[in-house]
Amino acid sequence: MLSRLFANTVYVQVRKNAFRLRHIESRKERDVAAPTPFTTARLLVGQFREAASLLRKAVGELAGGSLFAASPVVVIHPTEMVEGGLSEVEERVLRELALGAGARSVVVHVGPALADAEVTAMIRSGSRPG
Repeated sequence: MLSRLFANTVYVQVRKNAFRLRHIESRKERDVAAPTPFTTARLLVGQFREAASLLRKAVGELAGGSLFAASPVVVIHPTEMVEGGLSEVEERVLRELALGAGARSVVVHVGPALADAEVTAMIRSGSRPG
């Protein structure tokens, strides 16, 4: 019960040069586009600093809220340029983006878009949805 009080979960969809964020508990959503592109011809996140700066700001505005807000748990979901799955390097980039944005833990999801209940279930079970 206490864990629900301090729950702070953010679902991040990564698109070419943009992020879509949804705060699960408040159901607030935010789309942010990169003023400077971070996607390259071969990588969804090819310019790490640009992407990290944009995501840090967006997560802070969406999930920060108050002085005592818990660091969020982030499910990060690349929605483009994932043909054949992610390499270890691509998965690490996504994980590092979320951690740099203030996440206390990160789950990388590849597959269809998730509903709020699926995001919550994924975090509770520590695995990907079936």
